[in-house]
Amino acid sequence: MPIHLEIVTAERVVLSDDVDMINAPTKDGRVGILPRHAPLLTILEIGELDIVKNGVTTPFAVSGGFMEVLPHRVTILADTAERADEIDEARAEAARRAAEQRIAERKSAQDLALAEAELRRALVQLKVAQLKKIRRERD
Repeated sequence: MPIHLEIVTAERVVLSDDVDMINAPTKDGRVGILPRHAPLLTILEIGELDIVKNGVTTPFAVSGGFMEVLPHRVTILADTAERADEIDEARAEAARRAAEQRIAERKSAQDLALAEAELRRALVQLKVAQLKKIRRERD
């Protein structure tokens, strides 16, 4: 019995499908969600969101948001969410370099925190994009 998942950002519905499992990055660590999971409301962190359907894992890069879990439905309200095939690696690499430069300059504590978040987001995007390549090579 699958669980229905909706991933929504301010711009679009990223995914609306029945899945077998969800593995999400939360503020308290990674959490795995299966059908009939106990109700849960949690904050998402920047990280890799994995969706398993019919034995196939699909990675998404998310950059924060909220996740509501009900026994037969999960709703993710993400700041951003991108499937591996949507990620522009050159853009992510440029974002990584720019964030590293901002961290090195350290103009203020707030600027440093923003640059560190941008760096985490870019690194997750690059990781998810690499997972797409690895899976394509195996197939």
